[in-house]
Amino acid sequence: MPARELGSEGWHKPWSGGNGGNCLEAMKLDDGRVAVRQSSDPDGPALIYTDGEIRAFIQGAKAGEADFLLS
Repeated sequence: MPARELGSEGWHKPWSGGNGGNCLEAMKLDDGRVAVRQSSDPDGPALIYTDGEIRAFIQGAKAGEADFLLS
């Protein structure tokens, strides 16, 4: 879905690093799903995840299951 269809209000940068401000932004939708977009392309695509999908991803990342992305 184009992120612009979700509007410009309500996006949050839950984390940010030393990458010049290019990071992910997330928004909780009214139906409980979570939209994620690239801050450097706010009108580009947004990925939409169910509550269960985003919970599984965050819990897995906290448990180290995404550490392979850093190596």
